[in-house]
Amino acid sequence: MTRRSLLCTGAAASLAAQRKVRLGGPVFLKSDDPRELAREHRRLGYTAAYCPPADLKDEARTKAIQEAFAAENVTIAEVGAWKNMLDPDPVQRKQNLEYVTARLALAEAVGARCCVDIAGSYHPTVWYGPHKLNLSPAFFDATVENVRKVLDAVKPARTTFSVEMMGWSIPNSADSYLKLIKAVDRKQFSAHVDVCNIINSPERMYRNAELIADTFRKLGRWVSSCHAKDLAWVPEMNVHFVEVIPGRGDLDYTAYLRNLAAIPVDAPLMLEHLKTAADYREGADHIRKTASACGVALA
Repeated sequence: MTRRSLLCTGAAASLAAQRKVRLGGPVFLKSDDPRELAREHRRLGYTAAYCPPADLKDEARTKAIQEAFAAENVTIAEVGAWKNMLDPDPVQRKQNLEYVTARLALAEAVGARCCVDIAGSYHPTVWYGPHKLNLSPAFFDATVENVRKVLDAVKPARTTFSVEMMGWSIPNSADSYLKLIKAVDRKQFSAHVDVCNIINSPERMYRNAELIADTFRKLGRWVSSCHAKDLAWVPEMNVHFVEVIPGRGDLDYTAYLRNLAAIPVDAPLMLEHLKTAADYREGADHIRKTASACGVALA
């Protein structure tokens, strides 16, 4: 057996110990009815979902969403927040934190696995953009403060708050995420895994099976949700990775699925960033085919 094969199986050496993995993604059904949306996820073979549009103040709708998806055994994986919690403008930053807090409260109301945002950026115009201070101690300390503030305002009992890993801001690795988890020191702070987001060098691309195994080995018990996409390397005179449909790039999905299946929590795998229903179908088909070939059961 090669070193690569050993790493692919790494945390998942015993297939008998694996749990079933929930796969999910967006749906394109033109309906606002939670029951129809939940059934559409099932029709597409999904057992996890992004939270449909909802207003926290509309208790009837949040209850309907929770009940409809539970009836179809479709887990609501994420409520996205997607605001810059470190916006350079203090007024905008305050508004963004209020929005993120409301989104966490919505995740609690619908019983989602997590509310997810990125930590943010000091970039003046692009809310997720690169900035030389995004890996600084000041960024780390401000992120700890923001996460605590959001969690302490909501005090969730059945959901969690997480920040997505990025290649140019904290957390940008399993180790930096562990450091953040320990510093935040809140039970309901979870880890969100997006392996493609932290493949930011040739070494990480070449050895992404090892990166995947290391990420789940270190963060496994805290993981609430994961993103599914792929990366291709565009040959030019500098390093340039582009997101592509799963199966069209170089991400080791055998390693991804086996390590995800081996962690002790039910963390869904969510397709994202594709354009059409056909794109999502192709990506889901690749993941299902890979799962079948490497002995991972999908829920």
